[in-house]
Amino acid sequence: MEGTDPPESPAARALRERLIRNFDAVGLEREAREPLYDTRCARLAAGTAARKLGASIDVLAPGKRGCPYHFHHAEEELFVVLEGHGHLRVAGEMLAIGPGDCLFIPPGPEFPHQIVNTSDAPLKYLSSAGPPRSTTGTANPESGRPARRSLP
Repeated sequence: MEGTDPPESPAARALRERLIRNFDAVGLEREAREPLYDTRCARLAAGTAARKLGASIDVLAPGKRGCPYHFHHAEEELFVVLEGHGHLRVAGEMLAIGPGDCLFIPPGPEFPHQIVNTSDAPLKYLSSAGPPRSTTGTANPESGRPARRSLP
């Protein structure tokens, strides 16, 4: 903590551990499936008190995607672009995205989506979803197969 905040009590420290994550303080893990997918990411909700909400931070490499084009059966997603530029591939269209953009993706086959880094610099974004991905499943409209499931 910064400033003149008093030291936290043990109870406050325990609450902080269950309720607060700083995405700059978590370690990012690389997930790559060449030739298209390459991201450094962290699942932020793991180990917190969250039960119906997932959150992640992703940093997409230039020219890469974080996941296959897909839609969710029940999960709604929010993406907030923090740094960089790219495109949201959604419903067959490519929409330009950049810092400060908030992307709202409802569930269902009308909104298959994928974030693509079309720039020569990293693309960093925060994502949040509910209910958690591990309970809802996804589908890939291009292959007709279920997409790989991931945890929040």
